Amino acid sequence: MGKVKICGFRRVEDIDAANQALPDYIGFVFAPSRRRVDAATAARLKKRLHPKIAAVGVFVNETVDGIRELAQEGIIDLVQLHGDEDDAYMERLKAACGCPIIKAIGIGSQLPPLPKAPDFLLFDTLSPQRGGTGTPFDWSLLAFYRGLPFFLAGGLNAANVRRAMETCSPYAVDASGGLETDGLKDAAKIADFVQRVRGFPTEGCM
Repeated sequence: MGKVKICGFRRVEDIDAANQALPDYIGFVFAPSRRRVDAATAARLKKRLHPKIAAVGVFVNETVDGIRELAQEGIIDLVQLHGDEDDAYMERLKAACGCPIIKAIGIGSQLPPLPKAPDFLLFDTLSPQRGGTGTPFDWSLLAFYRGLPFFLAGGLNAANVRRAMETCSPYAVDASGGLETDGLKDAAKIADFVQRVRGFPTEGCM
């Protein structure tokens, strides 16, 4: 059964939708983005989050101390890095906070060199804004990848997620904008996405 991460949670309503659908992970974006949250907001939302759901903090070139504080306060359970963080940085971060690390890798026409230090990779569409484009890349580039377990991101929604999973067999799928309506998380889209990933029929389940 596939694992699900849904990113960009900002509101109580988003958390309530997640608590109903029960994805494996949700994401709090601490990097510059229209979905960015501050630590106080993320702390309030985390307290409301179902204990079965892990919270991932999303960062771009953040200091080790900044991430460590969020982990020690119990606001995040995993770290997702979208900046220029190298293996040495990730080793320092592991020692400081003890959280599993997901390193995002932008994919263009081919796979770039990959780091060794993270626990997971996240493959997303290559872009200047380091993700969040809402556009898929060529999933067949990962068809024969056999490295670290990876999250698949980039333009995923209920209509295409099964095809994406069949093409490259990710550890988990990661969606954000594809589960929104007018820029806000849509509870029905979240539920449909989770059900499709996990292989359950959607008829009569909403």
